[in-house]
Order: sequence, then structure tokens, then C-alpha cells
Amino acid sequence: MENTRPNVDIPQPTPRSTQPEILAAEIIERLTYRIGKDAQVAKPHDWLTAAILVVRDRIIDRWMESTRRVYRTGDKRVYYLSLEFLIGRLLRDAVSNLGVMAELKEALASLGVDLNVIAGLEPDAALGNGGLGRLAACFMESMATVDIPAYGYGIRYVHGLFRQQMADGWQVELPETWLAHGNPWEFERRESSYEIGFGGSVETIGGYDEPPRYVWKPAERVIATAYDTPVVGWRAHRVNTLRLWSAQPIDPILLDAFNAGDHIGALRESNKAESLTRVLYPADATAAGQELRLRQEYFFSSASLQDILRRHLQQYPDFTNLADKVAIQLNDTHPAVSIGEMLRLLIDVHGVEFDDAWEITRNTFSYTNHTLLPEALESWPVPLFERLLPRHMQLVYAINAKILLEARKEKRFTETQIRSISLIDENGDRRVRMGNLAFVGSHSTNGVSALHTDLMKVTVFSDLHTLYPTRINNKTNGITPRRWLMQCNPDLTALIRDTIGEKFLDDTEALRDLDAYADDASFQEKFATIKRANKVQLANLVGSRMGVRLDPSAMFDIQIKRIHEYKRQLLNIIEAVALYDQIRSHPELDWVPRVKLFAGKAAPSYHNAKLIIKLANDVARVINNDPAVRGLLKIVFIPNYNVSLAEVMVPAADLSEQISTAGMEASGTGNMKFALNGALTIGTLDGANVEMRDHVGEDNIVIFGMTAEEVANVRAAGHEPRQIIEGSRELAQALDAIATGVFSPDDRSRFAGLIDGIYNHDWFMVAADFDAYAAAQRTVDQIWTDPKSWYSKTIRNTARMGWFSSDRTIRQYASEIWRA
Repeated sequence: MENTRPNVDIPQPTPRSTQPEILAAEIIERLTYRIGKDAQVAKPHDWLTAAILVVRDRIIDRWMESTRRVYRTGDKRVYYLSLEFLIGRLLRDAVSNLGVMAELKEALASLGVDLNVIAGLEPDAALGNGGLGRLAACFMESMATVDIPAYGYGIRYVHGLFRQQMADGWQVELPETWLAHGNPWEFERRESSYEIGFGGSVETIGGYDEPPRYVWKPAERVIATAYDTPVVGWRAHRVNTLRLWSAQPIDPILLDAFNAGDHIGALRESNKAESLTRVLYPADATAAGQELRLRQEYFFSSASLQDILRRHLQQYPDFTNLADKVAIQLNDTHPAVSIGEMLRLLIDVHGVEFDDAWEITRNTFSYTNHTLLPEALESWPVPLFERLLPRHMQLVYAINAKILLEARKEKRFTETQIRSISLIDENGDRRVRMGNLAFVGSHSTNGVSALHTDLMKVTVFSDLHTLYPTRINNKTNGITPRRWLMQCNPDLTALIRDTIGEKFLDDTEALRDLDAYADDASFQEKFATIKRANKVQLANLVGSRMGVRLDPSAMFDIQIKRIHEYKRQLLNIIEAVALYDQIRSHPELDWVPRVKLFAGKAAPSYHNAKLIIKLANDVARVINNDPAVRGLLKIVFIPNYNVSLAEVMVPAADLSEQISTAGMEASGTGNMKFALNGALTIGTLDGANVEMRDHVGEDNIVIFGMTAEEVANVRAAGHEPRQIIEGSRELAQALDAIATGVFSPDDRSRFAGLIDGIYNHDWFMVAADFDAYAAAQRTVDQIWTDPKSWYSKTIRNTARMGWFSSDRTIRQYASEIWRA
């Protein structure tokens, strides 16, 4: 894809036909000559690969033209650095954006193949964990859609995030083998390979009459090799590149050791290199795990920056215009070491003076913050950082001196403020603060919702905000409507198109025209029919995978997120226990049939999160098998949550659970996906819920609980959860049932510690918000019993979610941060 040849007239390929008969012939050709199979004996996975290759060829034409165009025009490129890209399956995405879905279906059908069947065989790329990685994937698709030349840079994980299975209700982590049979979407770029160093020492070179030069001599080296995947924008006007790095040893085998009989030791260097790209987020509870995580982050950051600077020098003589031609976005703190690496490359490799290199670096980088949790802002022990990256440690100290001198001399900061903005945390063992490094090394630091951005200024970055008062800005997250409406909910997309026309396909805010139909009985009936069909699909999936029978007439109440205490799956489960008690105690009441569905993964070393998964499964076992409930309440935890599962669950949701402790969720994007697909949101005023309320209207969302300000005030005043629990009979009884082993008869004390945490400190305000949450759920019941009111509200959610498109977000990044 790189322009390395002189400008000569090269014949261009003829655009490929999309007629079904041509597509069918090409599929047979790929099946025969690329896969080596006769159509008579080809298996479904063979047809999938053949279809992908035919689609890929049509993408390549546009991919190459997109690349040529940037070289012709000299447009600014955007580089998005992210440790995660949760891209999911690509076939439907590519075919839909190319506009050949109907033609491909017809072509395959003529060969006796069902597109839906083979598309379901494509593995999910295990390159991400949750919202961070899915946002990166949405942004890549939107950058191509709004015609911004862009590269995404990340790691080509062999296994990525673990595959989740359940063993007696406990999460078990198994390797995800998405690359086991190759990846037909990617292209290896052997010419784009770079040496990455670790450890060693730094030597100073220079005489007494010349400035010193610093030469890092790493003790270890590995090779980073690029693998490119095309990312197709809507209507395929632009195709951008996702470049993922794979690690390889310089010497794949130590032949002397092998010949000496040390067959395992001879592969030591190979194993060490390959471990860099083996697994996403290795557990960092051990020193070895921490070191591997830092190695991963530096590995992909260094390879990406070397690639970016090489590409720039292909077109321009030096780096004086780098910030005019290159914008680098850091997706959270994972690639923050790039700030030090850019300085090292500019100063040590390319001979740029420190002050000039610092100016270039700050003008080129921008940083997206995704968390207000101080412990989630990465920091590394100074001894580890210095041992692994000795030259970067020198540069961190140099940057720190520059920043602290500025703060002391120009701003007259106090000692407390100086300690807060320092790149070195000296509270306890000294650590390098990567959030602070990303902040000071960038010209822009953005939050991902209005509330989150405001809180950044007064919490994690309050003193840095005082030092640089214009640097923090907001860019509320968005989602791509192509995947999260058009592809995952084609019947609703067709209904909307038949009702208001096709404008919304290119401008999602045109969905607002649906408002006029929110109270229309005929439209409501069609809308409800589609929702039920989506629920039947989810019920069939649950039945086939888990053997649990669900009634599609019941309310499908869904919470799908990474399992974390601040996301408060525990609050949801406790309320389910309280509801269970109420249903049994008052069988005469008209209870709304409800299915509570959970999905999500817990970090392998996060004990309480894994305990919450076990609790959900234990509660489900008891409630689902109790005849006294009469099927009015069911609990289901679906294992191995990924993008493909979300594409089934999101369109089937009646109620969307967005119940994080106020002030702790940066934005959320699941909330947007559910609402776009016609679900009612129950949530706190946290993250993007605040802006969603403003857009959909207070009458069309159910808000409960304390605000972020109230949470902060309660914590500051000394929260007393025991008193609250004793004043709430339903909460007290539910907590007692869980703590005393009603749901864990095999281990009566299993959840005692989890419940003690609520009694003793309740940091996540589960007890504090319980009564408000339970009341809000009964409000939801009341709305559900009036279908006309329910569908009026949910249709308005779909109609008013257009602003939350990632296209809008990317346009804001482009105009206000990247100047692209």
C-alpha cells in the first residue's frame, strides 16, 4: 500500500463487476484455485473464505486508490494508537459498506449456499475487551466514512482476550483461537518491519566542545512486522488501514543450544518475542505480568512511530512540518510511552534538538482519557521502567524538569500542586504516571462525555488543568450506525427506510423524522413485531447454548458490560433477589414477566468481579427452578460476550441497564446502541446518559439515583451504609439471603465478604441507590403495561439517537483537534 515507486504510468485494473453471476463465478474460481476445493465437497468454512476473497478483491481497488489519493494531495493523516480494536466479524460490515449485500446473497444462493450461515462461522477478532476497543473499531469505520485518511495501529494478538466458559457458575478463562485457521482479511507487510529494543544501557558520545549525544544500546531486540487489514467506509468512498504488529525474534532458534541437546532452551528467544503478541492484557498482579504489559505497550508504540516517521520522510525532507501532516491520537494511557519514544526517535535517531523535538511532539499528539478512576490511569514502578527503557526514563525526567520548572516559576504552584502534576508519583514507591505524561506531551486532552470532561477538570487532572487551562476539551463518544443499526437490525432499518426514506442512511440525524410516527398505531405495531422477532432470535440462541427456555413476551431486561463493581451488576442482581421475594410473597399481584440477561467478562485477577458472575449464576439457578415464581422472573448469564453476541442481544433488548455509580463511567457506548435499537434506558446520570436524556427527553428515559456531585458529597461526609440498609426492608432481606447462603447452599459463606463490603463501606453506592433503583424498576413495569406508551417512548429513543453517531464524533475530532 506504500508509495515507494517513482511516478510512472501503471495500468490500473478494470473495476470488478458486482453482478450476481460474476460474483458466483469468482467464488467458484477462488474456491478452486486459492483454497483447492471442488464445489461438490466444499465445506461451509471453504465457502466463507472464498466469499471473503471475492469481497476483498473489490475492497483492494478502492484501498489502493485511497492511498494514492493521499500521496497526490498531501492531505494530513490521522494515526489512531490503541491497544484494543474490538472489530468483530468483518464480512457483513464490508459487504454492507460496499453496497453489494443483495448481490452476494443471490450469488451464493445460486451455488446452494446461505450467506447468513457462512457469515456466522467467521470468528470474532479477539483484539479487545470492551468499550475502549469497540470505540476504536467504530472510529476506524467512521474515519473512512467521513473521508479522513487514517491508520489504526495496534497489536495482532494471537489469542487476544480470553474465551469465557462457565464451570459450575464460575468464570473459566480459555485461549481464544481466532487466528487458528488464518485470517483472509489481512496482508503481511514484510517490508514494514522494525527492530524494537528493551533493556541495556545508554552511552553518552561527544567531546568537551560539542553537545552530548545519547545512544541507547538495548540488551534485547525483537522484530515488529506489520499485518494490514482494510477498513471500508460507508459506500466505500474511502478504505483506510488497520495495521497490527506481530512480534518475531531476530534469531528464531539458537542452533548451538539445539544441537547441544537443549531443545527447549533453543527456542527461548522465539518464545520471549512471541509472548509480546500472544495475549491481550496479561494479568498484572505479578511483577512478570507488569513487565510483559509494559513491553507490549512499548513494542507497538515504537513500531507505530517508526512507521509513521518513515512514511513522513518518504514525502518530506525533515520533520519541521510533521504536526501539519500527522495527527497521532492516543486512545487512553496504553500508548502514552509514545511521547518518550517520539522524543527518542527525533533526538537520538534524527538529530533534532530537544526543545524542537518537544514542540513537534506536543503539536502532533493528542490524548483521549477514558477513566476517572485514579488506579486505572496507568503507572509503572520507576525501577521497572528504568530497567526496561533506560533512555525513556532519562527523557521522562527531562520532560518533568521542564514542566515543574514552568509550574514553579511561571504559575507559582504550591508544593502540593507540584506533586500532583509531576510525572513521578512519590507517594510510596516511586512510579511513572502515564496519564500525566500523555497530558503534558499532547496539545489536546479530551474526555468522552460532557460530564466526564467536566469531572476531569476537578478530579484526576485538576492541577494539570490549572497549568494548561485550554487543553481539556470534550468529544462525546458515538457508535457507527452501519453496524449497530443497519447490520444488526436489518428489519428495523428496512421499516425506517420505508417510513421516512433513505436520508438517514447517510445522515443519522435524519432519524428525527421518525418522531412523527412515535404515536402512530400502525407504525407501533410494525415496530413491535420487529422487536419480538429479535427477541425470538435471542431466545433461540439462549435455548440452544444454555438449555434455558425464554418467553419472548416477557420484558427482556439486559445488562452487557465488562464486569466491574462500579458498573453495578451487583445492584441489578440484588434487586432481582428482592423482586423474587416480592413475587413469592404476593402472588396475587399482576407482576410483569421479566427476563434479566447478563453478559460480560471479568479480569482474571479481579476476585470480586468473578464472584459477581458466580452470584448471578447461583441466583439464576434458584430462581429459574422455583415453581413459585411461575416463570415471571428468569435470570440468564450468557458466557463469552463478544461483538457477535452483542449484535443479537442489542436489537432484542426492551430495557437497557446503564446503572453505574454516578461519576465513574466515562461515557458508555452500549447505552447508545440499545437506545438506537428501540430500548428504554434505566440509568443514573452518569457518562453519556446525561446527554442521552437531553436528546431523547426526560419522559423517554428512566433516571434514578444520586448525581456525581451527590456521590462525592456523601463520600466526603462519611457514608454510613449500615443505617441505610437497616431502613430498607427489601434491601436488608435480599442482602441477608445472599450473605447467609440461600443461593449458595454448598458454601454458605461464599458471598459473605461481598455483602460485608456493602455494609462496611459501600464505595460504589449499591445500598445508597438501591431503593431509588427498585422504585425506578417499578416505574418501568408501569410503562410496560401500557404498550402504546412503551412504544411511543422507545420509538422516540430510536428517532433521537442520530447525534450519537461516531461520524459526528469523528468530525469534531477532525475539526477541533486534528485539523484534518
